[in-house]
Amino acid sequence: MKREREEYKHTIPDLEIIDLDVVDLNNNELTTDTAPDREELYDEEDKPSEKSPKKRFPHINIHIVLIVVLVIFICGIAYKVMNFGEYIDLDEIFKDGPGTYDDSLDEILPLMDATGNRITPNYDDGLTIVAFGNAPFADDRDSEDNLANIIAEMTGATVYNCSVSGSYLAAQSPHIDTDVAPMDLYTLYWLATLATGNDILHNFESANEALGENTPPEAEEVINTLTTLDFNTVDVITIMYDATDYLQGHEMYSDQNSTDIEQFTGNLEASIGLFQGVYPHIRIIVLSPPYAFSDQLDENGNYISSDIARYGQDVLSTYVIKQYTSCVTRSVSFVDNLYGTITEDNAEKYLIDNLHLNVKGRKAIAERFVYALNFYNQSSEPSEQE
Repeated sequence: MKREREEYKHTIPDLEIIDLDVVDLNNNELTTDTAPDREELYDEEDKPSEKSPKKRFPHINIHIVLIVVLVIFICGIAYKVMNFGEYIDLDEIFKDGPGTYDDSLDEILPLMDATGNRITPNYDDGLTIVAFGNAPFADDRDSEDNLANIIAEMTGATVYNCSVSGSYLAAQSPHIDTDVAPMDLYTLYWLATLATGNDILHNFESANEALGENTPPEAEEVINTLTTLDFNTVDVITIMYDATDYLQGHEMYSDQNSTDIEQFTGNLEASIGLFQGVYPHIRIIVLSPPYAFSDQLDENGNYISSDIARYGQDVLSTYVIKQYTSCVTRSVSFVDNLYGTITEDNAEKYLIDNLHLNVKGRKAIAERFVYALNFYNQSSEPSEQE
């Protein structure tokens, strides 16, 4: 028995090999012909997809991509730093001269009709100009070097000089008060009031009585011109006051009342309104004050800049800027002499003292006036300033 057990122990049992091709899942024996295809053993939903997507670029590592992007970014910054700015050859730029730079407040506007259409000037029957202001037009009144006479010579126009020496723009009283401020009658507003047909001649008589020997020497001439001249024949009114209002500390402007005649700009705006209301056919050209120094001296005896010294609301340049704003508001031409003609840089060549123009200065102002006068004359397009 023992021997039989040992022999059985070392005997390999017979194994039955089952062919899966001929056996179904229920252990039923099938023939080779009836065995189903292996793929039929799966449900349709369980079949492996024949078009399963393959992973794109499996060999690319995301870390490598980030490193490449970082390198490109750093290279871009390095390129920008190395090529920052560009060398400029100044000799090449200025080979044709230094050129010009216009930083003025010029606003040259045409005369418009009631419907907003531009009126092209026609001076075939002659040109008539009336000039208002103080020293720039009043100095050397009877000389050929007077500003009004220079303009007449340059344009061939008939120029009526209604400027008054010693006058100013901002009135010292809101109403006519010859006992308090008789010179107010010679501010632009009351001259415009007289020119537009208002009967205030007796007020001028009272003012002259109050002024006595201080009555402006041209007072009678100006009053006669304004009361006898037919303004329907006038083509242009030009207005120019110097820095007198600034030096006397007169008020400059009022935000509450833009036509307050006690203000530098208010008196101008109110006067323009009078002219435009009665004589809408007349073109108005305002010439700003040229540069003027203050009348204060530094330790070396030189005049202090008018951009430093203040007598009233502000410095001279602010008076000009506010005047520019008033002219634009009233749609009249504005010629900026402070930045465009006689500036702080060249003022010593054009001034006798800190305020008054020499002959060269008057000619410079006259040229700028003529430029504005003829700006719209030649064609439908504005001409360029020479």
